[in-house]
Amino acid sequence: MNRTLMWIIIGIVLAVDIVVNVPSRIQILGFDWHIRQGLDLQGGIQVLLEADLPASQSISADSMNVAAQVISSRVNALGVSEAVVQVSLPRRIVAELPGYNDPAEAVKLIQNTALLEFVETQYPLSANQSIVTDYLVGSESTSTTEGSSVPGTIMPPTPTPTETPFTPTLLPSATPGLSALLGTPQAASTPVPGTVYHTLMTGAMLKSASVGTDNANQPAVNFLLTADGAKIFADYTTNHVGWFLAIVLDKNIISCPKVNEPIPGGSGQITGSFTVSEANQLAIWLSYGALPVALKVIREQTIGPTLGQDSLRRSLIAGMIGLLAVVLFMLLYYRLPGALADLALLMYAVTSLTVYRLIPVTFSLPGIAGFILSVGMAVDANILIFERMKEELRGGKILRDAVDMGFSRAWPSIRDSNISTLITCGILVWFGGTFGASIVKGFAITLAAGVLVSMFTAIVVTRNLLHLVLDRIDFSARHSWFGISDETQNSTESAE
Repeated sequence: MNRTLMWIIIGIVLAVDIVVNVPSRIQILGFDWHIRQGLDLQGGIQVLLEADLPASQSISADSMNVAAQVISSRVNALGVSEAVVQVSLPRRIVAELPGYNDPAEAVKLIQNTALLEFVETQYPLSANQSIVTDYLVGSESTSTTEGSSVPGTIMPPTPTPTETPFTPTLLPSATPGLSALLGTPQAASTPVPGTVYHTLMTGAMLKSASVGTDNANQPAVNFLLTADGAKIFADYTTNHVGWFLAIVLDKNIISCPKVNEPIPGGSGQITGSFTVSEANQLAIWLSYGALPVALKVIREQTIGPTLGQDSLRRSLIAGMIGLLAVVLFMLLYYRLPGALADLALLMYAVTSLTVYRLIPVTFSLPGIAGFILSVGMAVDANILIFERMKEELRGGKILRDAVDMGFSRAWPSIRDSNISTLITCGILVWFGGTFGASIVKGFAITLAAGVLVSMFTAIVVTRNLLHLVLDRIDFSARHSWFGISDETQNSTESAE
C-alpha cells in the first residue's frame, strides 16, 4: 500500500480519536458518545421476570424473544440506553437497568401488557374504573339491559336522574382530525358489574403515539391510526355523534370522551390528569405494543454502585500496571522498535476507547477484563515481527530489507492467530446472546474489538513509524538499537 495513503489513514484515525475522546461527553450528529457503564459499575435495577402461565403450558421461544424486544424498546425509550434485556431459560427474562433508581416505575413499565382498546358506549363512564370487554371473548353480545340495543354491544343502564351527563368541550383543530377533547368525566356512570362492553378496535391499529399538550397546556398523548384504524374510527364517529368512546388500557378506563362530530383524519388525543411522566409512560406503552405473554416479577433488586466503583478502581490500577510492564519490556528488549511499538500501543489504547464509544460498548467488569487482556495481545504481533526482523539481521540482510521481510513473513502467523481469536469471540457472543450470558458477551465484544485495532496498530502504525525513522537516521551500523548485540553483529560480518 502507498505509504502516503497509510499516513492519511493514520491521520484520520487520530483525528477521530481526538474528537471522540477529548471531551468527557460529546454529542455529534445526534449521538451521545460517552463511556457506557454496566450495572456492576454504576449500579441500578435488576428485574427477573417469568411467564405468568401454568407450568404445564408451553411457551414458544419466539414469544419470549418478542417479549424481550418489547421490554428493551420500552426501557430504551425511557432513556435507559445501557439496558440489557435477555431471555434466560425457556420462561424467564432478565432486565438490567444501569443508572435507574425507581424500581416501582421500572417494574410497572416492564411488566404492563399495555392492551389498548377503544370501547363503544352510549353513556360516559368514569375514569380509573375497570370494565369487562368482549375483546378476545370470541363471540358478539347483544344488549340485555334497558335502553337502545346495538348489535354486538352491551350498553350500560340509563343514567339515573341524579347523574349529570358529561359533555366535554371541543378541541381546536390545530392538527387535522384532532377535533375531540378526550378528558376525564367529572360526573359519569359507574360500570355495572357483569356488563360487557364492545371493543371497536385495539392498539394494534395504532401507528404512533407521542407526548404533547392539550388546549389547557396539560400533558397529553397524541396518537395516529393506521389506514384501517382510521376508517373504523371515522365510521364510528360519523354514525355515533353524541355517543362516547372509552379509551381503555388493560381493562382500566383512561378517559371517555363524547363524539361531538365526525373525526375522519385518523388522529386524536388522549388527555386526563396526567403528569409528564405518566404521559410519557403511556406513549411508550402504546408505541411499542403489548407483550405477547403476561409476565410476573420473580425478583427485583437495587444494586448500589459502591462495589462496582471499587472493582473499577482496582481494574484500572491493574490495567495501568499491565500497560506499564508491557511498555518497559518492549523498550528494554527491543529498544528502538520497542519504543515505536510503545507509541503504537498508546494509539491502540486510545483507538480502542474510540471504538467502544462508537459501537457503543456497555462497559462491565468482564468487558474491562477483555480490554486489559487485549492490551497484552496488542504487542503479540509486534513481537513476531521484531523477532523475524532480528533473524533476518542475523542472517546478514541489510536493515531496510530486514524490516520489510520481518513484516511480510510474520503476517501469516499474525493473521491466523487473530482470526482464530475472532472466531472464538464470535462463538462467545453467540453463546452469550442465546443463553443470556451477558457477562461472556461483553468480554467477547471488547476482546474482539481490541484484536482488530491491534492488527491495525501493529501492521500499519508501527511499520510506518519504523520507516519514518529509518528514512532520516542511518542505523545500518548500529544493530544494537534493534536488540542485537554488537558481538552478534560482528560475528555475522566476519562470517561474510
